Amino acid sequence: MIDPLKAWWAQQLVLCDWAFEPEPLAVEADAAANRLAALGVADRGELGWRLVEAFGTGSADPAGLLAALELVALAGAAGWLPERQVHDWALRLTDEITSGYRDLDAWLEALLHARSAVGWVHGDDGFGDACEALAVLEHEEAGVTWERIAEWVALQRHDLHLWPEASGERAWRLRAAFAPVIALPAGPGDWPEVEVWLREMWQIEGRDDLLCSLLWLAGQGDRQGWDLDATRLLDADGAARRAWFDALEGPDQSYGQVMLTFLERGEPLEWAAWDWLRLIDLAWAGACAGWLSEGEARDFATHGADLIQRRYSDWLALVRAYQRGRSLFEGRNRLAELEVDWRLLLHSPVSPWRVALQDLLGQEEREASRLAMAEWRRSPRHWVLALASVREPELATRQGPEAPVPPERRDDALRYLDETLELHADEGVESLARYWLPAQAHHLNQLAADAAHGALPQAETPFGRPDKADRERLAALRHASRHAATIHMAEKYAFYLQMAMDSQAFDAAALEALADALRGTLSRFYPDARRLLEAWAQWEALLPEAEHPPLVTEIRWHLEDPGSPFHWLDWRAGEWQEPGPRPTLSRFTAMALVGPLNSPVWSEPHQESEREAASIRDWVDGHYGFQGRGELVEFLDFLLEVGDRQDYQVNYAPYTLNGQRLAAEIAILESGDCSEEDRNHLLRLQRVRDNEDGCNELDMTAWDLAQAVDLAIAGRQLGWLDAAAFSAVLDRAYALAAAHYGGWEAYARGLYAGFSFFMGETPEREGFLAGFRQALVAWLSGAPPLAGPWASLDFPGARPRHWAPMHIDTLPGDTRTLH
Repeated sequence: MIDPLKAWWAQQLVLCDWAFEPEPLAVEADAAANRLAALGVADRGELGWRLVEAFGTGSADPAGLLAALELVALAGAAGWLPERQVHDWALRLTDEITSGYRDLDAWLEALLHARSAVGWVHGDDGFGDACEALAVLEHEEAGVTWERIAEWVALQRHDLHLWPEASGERAWRLRAAFAPVIALPAGPGDWPEVEVWLREMWQIEGRDDLLCSLLWLAGQGDRQGWDLDATRLLDADGAARRAWFDALEGPDQSYGQVMLTFLERGEPLEWAAWDWLRLIDLAWAGACAGWLSEGEARDFATHGADLIQRRYSDWLALVRAYQRGRSLFEGRNRLAELEVDWRLLLHSPVSPWRVALQDLLGQEEREASRLAMAEWRRSPRHWVLALASVREPELATRQGPEAPVPPERRDDALRYLDETLELHADEGVESLARYWLPAQAHHLNQLAADAAHGALPQAETPFGRPDKADRERLAALRHASRHAATIHMAEKYAFYLQMAMDSQAFDAAALEALADALRGTLSRFYPDARRLLEAWAQWEALLPEAEHPPLVTEIRWHLEDPGSPFHWLDWRAGEWQEPGPRPTLSRFTAMALVGPLNSPVWSEPHQESEREAASIRDWVDGHYGFQGRGELVEFLDFLLEVGDRQDYQVNYAPYTLNGQRLAAEIAILESGDCSEEDRNHLLRLQRVRDNEDGCNELDMTAWDLAQAVDLAIAGRQLGWLDAAAFSAVLDRAYALAAAHYGGWEAYARGLYAGFSFFMGETPEREGFLAGFRQALVAWLSGAPPLAGPWASLDFPGARPRHWAPMHIDTLPGDTRTLH
């Protein structure tokens, strides 16, 4: 039985200088491919453009329609298109022709007019003779007549598959922004020079480079920098905007001019389509190059479509966003060219974009792509990369397969570890534990909970009041009461961990284990990316680093951008094993007895490297004259059993009962030359006489306890105390504090009195005392919040007074005290 479409189609191909052949696809494949190349159609992307162009956006050019009939026949013969698609394109073209012209004569007349306009190009190719031959056939009703084909087409024109329609294929319609994907799967013939293009345009040399670029486009791209600039400029006045522009150099000034133009015109500051459409194009390039499997390329294309659907409601919004991004990238406003650039795709009756943008994906393929994107970022190091990239956005380019670290990057990391952290490879991975500060997170959580319930310590302390701004910052912590604070510490830890990884000076497997522990801990405290980023942004806003601008804008960008790597991490807690030990609450409280005598202790001390130990030994030797463990242990026992407090009780307290004797003793010492020892004795007698800082009234045991804890921590770091011995010192100090004092304020009075009383002669005395008083104010009031932990801790043995945080991000143990 004769196929009317093929017969009529074959008749029309005579007009293209074909010999009459009932089967339009009978041409040899190689001959068809050569003919396509001669017509300037080197690949299927160009074929797609030619077919779309043939229909135009209004009345189609008859010569273009006829040429398209030939192209479809050649593409079918060359094996470029599947049989169903060849049939449907031929049918659609036939429908367009028969609907637009009343009969064959009108069609041929239109073709002759079109040919005459370009006849000088074609020359005398027998086109007129072919027209006459077809007219004769039509009038004799010897072939498939116009009337017959028009009637047949009218019955067949429904459900045509001009573009890939199978599950997972519709996302490729977005690639039409560069060239239409007319058939799948991709192959080398679809983009013969693709590897050259990847190398020259993207500096991509192979599969791993390609994967990193794909994940970068999805997760950050050019849009992040533009978004951050726009966010800051929106809040800036004219002078600030001019200053920003003036600071730009070279090509960046063209970018800056476009950005300011968008701002001044009130243009929507949205351009993510620039990244996500290029993501799909790059995935197609990878498939054509053979660097991505068909499934991998499909997953990336679907991911791009998924992100696009989350941001844009229709095609026009998409292309306007892309055009803005292109404008910023090229440094020239391209919005005026939008209609010219996108007319065909937006208005052609056969555009691959005739389907609604929101109908491109089914739920199953969307979910499959989401799983695939998470799989690319499944390794724990992607957690570290994501967290560290907020401070250093360049790290986002390293998602995907792990690549060698360039020598200059390795050197920069080593320099950072040495100069900023004083961390060295010979200390081993264990040294990173000093930067994991769970007690600090507990402290912040407790302050936030207390602030939310109006239960913060009083601002008035025996040593003065905190700065008003510090007090306000403390009260503002109430806004973070629902957000676990570990992220405030963990993001810095992640950055240090990334530097350690980049230095390549530490055991890689051990670093990977720390990254896995970090993932597990954060997954436990934050159930998803939204909760983690909201917590981070809140704590960052409340506690910015003085030497760096706040990262709130950067963090919120990741919160709001659906492609951010944070939304695609492997979010699972697994077994909870933190990167560093988490002390119990009572242990943290015992270590806090050191007070301002040293910096706050936010984590368990551990044995330090020889390099670090040397400076600690120098301090111990310089202040106490100890050379080893035996002397330290002996002195710790002395401090805990009798300490300097006994010296006061034996040698100075009796003078408080006999003022005349005290005055006489002072007079004797003042009348002659004094040794250093006598001079110190005289100073202490004078302090007793004046009851300086309440030395005669206050229990100065706190001075001994603070020294004991300080020395015990040093002993633990030197390896002079093992874990059991260190714990024993802390337990004894905790018990003594509970026996001697009822709260931190009384403890602080005793500590200050001891510090003042036993200080040797020094011209800096008043400065030391003033600094110590200021530190005690901060520790007691909690202002500033990270000065010290007393404000968040119940004193040993005291009645609990704190509100329980609303989450599990607290120190373990002591449930009765905590809750």
